Amino acid sequence: MADRALHAFVSGRVQGVGFRQSCRTMARSLGLVGWVRNLENGSVEVFAQGRDDAIDELTTWLWAGPSGARVTGVESDSVAADSTLRDFFIHPNPSKTR
Repeated sequence: MADRALHAFVSGRVQGVGFRQSCRTMARSLGLVGWVRNLENGSVEVFAQGRDDAIDELTTWLWAGPSGARVTGVESDSVAADSTLRDFFIHPNPSKTR
């Protein structure tokens, strides 16, 4: 099966509920590589790549998230893969603008 890459933004109650850690656990269990991070606007950004079926499963999971989350939206696009990625990690938050 071909590899695919996904870039997604998840909105709702998705920060402070273990979303990033749970996303990393789910992605790793599916054999995906990529990253997840919180954004200043309260959403979570996800980049994941791997098998088509695993990307589909992660996308379904993003709509639910961990038990404490309340997801209200997932915007996602297929994007170019990043051949340098070897693991799925929690990306540092973007720098805050002053």
